[in-house]
Amino acid sequence: MTRDLSIDVADRDVLVVEDIVDTGRTLEKILDFLRTRSPASLRVCTLLRKKGAGSAATPVDYVGFEIDDRFVVGYGLDLAEAYRNLPYVAAIEEGDGE
Repeated sequence: MTRDLSIDVADRDVLVVEDIVDTGRTLEKILDFLRTRSPASLRVCTLLRKKGAGSAATPVDYVGFEIDDRFVVGYGLDLAEAYRNLPYVAAIEEGDGE
């Protein structure tokens, strides 16, 4: 974290909106940080959640799509700053974009 929250979330309902939950490690750190701020409730919404042990252990309340463990791009997700502006989500095959 490079910056603290700009508003007080104590006793407020907080919704974390994520693009993708992969291993869940980053999300867990964010949730741990937010819990120290005493929100009334803390929920998570993600567009994409990868199938797998890591992401399954991370609590996600609302999931748009569960996907296989593949590297995906589009809708803001990128590979070395490329493919971010695709108007759809696409899987990258090994060797693509390298």
